[in-house]
Amino acid sequence: MTDIRSAVDFYARHPISAEIIMAKLKEARGNLDGVKPEELFAHDQDHYGGLGVNDILAERALIKTGSRVADFCAGLGGPARYLAHKYGADVTGIELTPARVAGAGQLTRLVGLQDRVCVLQGDVMLVPLPDASMDAVISQEAFLHVPEVPRAFAEARRILRSGGRFAFTNWVAEQPLSEADRRLMWDGMAVQRLYSFAEHRKLLEAAGFLVVSAEDLTAEWATILEQRLAMYRTLRGEAEQAGTPAGHDAFYRSYVRLVELVQAGELGGGRFTAQAP
Repeated sequence: MTDIRSAVDFYARHPISAEIIMAKLKEARGNLDGVKPEELFAHDQDHYGGLGVNDILAERALIKTGSRVADFCAGLGGPARYLAHKYGADVTGIELTPARVAGAGQLTRLVGLQDRVCVLQGDVMLVPLPDASMDAVISQEAFLHVPEVPRAFAEARRILRSGGRFAFTNWVAEQPLSEADRRLMWDGMAVQRLYSFAEHRKLLEAAGFLVVSAEDLTAEWATILEQRLAMYRTLRGEAEQAGTPAGHDAFYRSYVRLVELVQAGELGGGRFTAQAP
């Protein structure tokens, strides 16, 4: 049996936490005095592909100095801090899980970026930001957790100025999962409904966007996810030793199955870019 009821339950026990990040950072440098933003980047990027994919999203979203960026499902704020530090963007993260909002604030203050990065507790289906207030919206591998993706896309359109860009990555399924796999993905990773490439395009267009590009990332994710599974297994032991959340058994079972499904081409990933007219 599982007590996963939402993405909040999943991320509250996720093996990557602010506590484990700071423990690994302290182990690497001996203390936490005067930590620079780039020192966190080896530890705080909880998405597929590391720093390089942040740069790709920044390019797709036309992010530059002074850009006002919203990061949907911002987690612990790793990409937000990277975009603020490297590009000079002002980034507002929207994150549902209270523990991750608190952790994002702690890590952001640790590296002195609190004037450029703020992660708010909020729901991407009802974003606490004004209309036309952002130049870009980004997100990475998060909409799979959102109960009503059309509402989230509509919110991205609402907060973007005319000409603003929406760039994100998400899981893609061209065919529905089997009932056993669907249940495992819910129990392990709080996966909601998955969409095909064509369905992503239709949802973006229905929200009022012009679709700029849709890139198939499945082949590169097959390798990345296998590496991340090994990383999570290592982190589980480290988190247990540190007394921090270490994930739950169904998470590890579902991740093994995720790697199998992506390598078999039954599940995949996409990077989508759209523009507000």
